[in-house]
Amino acid sequence: MSDQWIDSWLGVARFQRYLDECAGDRAKALDLYEWNVEAGQALMHDIAHFEVALRNAYDAAISAAWPHEKHWLLHPESPAVMPIWRTKTVQGIKRGSDVNFRTRKSVDDAIRSCGYGKANPGKVIAELSFGFWRQLTTNAMEKAVWVPYLHTAFPKGTERRKVDSQISAVNQLRNRIAHHEPLFTSTVVPSDTHEDMLACLMLFAPAVHHHIVSTSKVAEVLADKPTVDKGESDGFT
Repeated sequence: MSDQWIDSWLGVARFQRYLDECAGDRAKALDLYEWNVEAGQALMHDIAHFEVALRNAYDAAISAAWPHEKHWLLHPESPAVMPIWRTKTVQGIKRGSDVNFRTRKSVDDAIRSCGYGKANPGKVIAELSFGFWRQLTTNAMEKAVWVPYLHTAFPKGTERRKVDSQISAVNQLRNRIAHHEPLFTSTVVPSDTHEDMLACLMLFAPAVHHHIVSTSKVAEVLADKPTVDKGESDGFT
């Protein structure tokens, strides 16, 4: 039986990346594709737990220091929606831009999805994507969010830049998995990112860290990557 159905199913260009990794062996390339899906599922299991823990820890930290009765995500003076202006020089011309545009749009979209006036904090928090929470530790948010609020979610002396780097890598990996991209061609190495994610989680939710470690199948799945005809290390083991 012809295996051309694979090309129709996955698309020639997508499957070619697996063929390239397997020196043109179509059977091995299909095995590698199946492994890629399984690895993504195992990683997403842990990332999902990390995401929920992260957003709840962030909400608790900001809420504890928030001076208004109305929840910080629903208040017009929220650091998530207030403009943060930065000036850049482009071809000798200074241009101002609001670097908080993306987070504000995320909050506005979440509130709209939750019924505007009917929106409550819990629903809005659940509606916001991982990308929103990832933005809260960027350099642009240091003075508006990290210094007055988020640093309290972590042990004293925690470096924002390190946390931001770790969460950014998790977000990139999550997006690759969500878009069904090959994990073995990414600059974000799954095993390293998973390890950094657990290290970050240990800082703000140690009990969740221990739970994930006890239930995770990531190490087992990554170690079971099909053998390919390449001599160099791929960072999975």
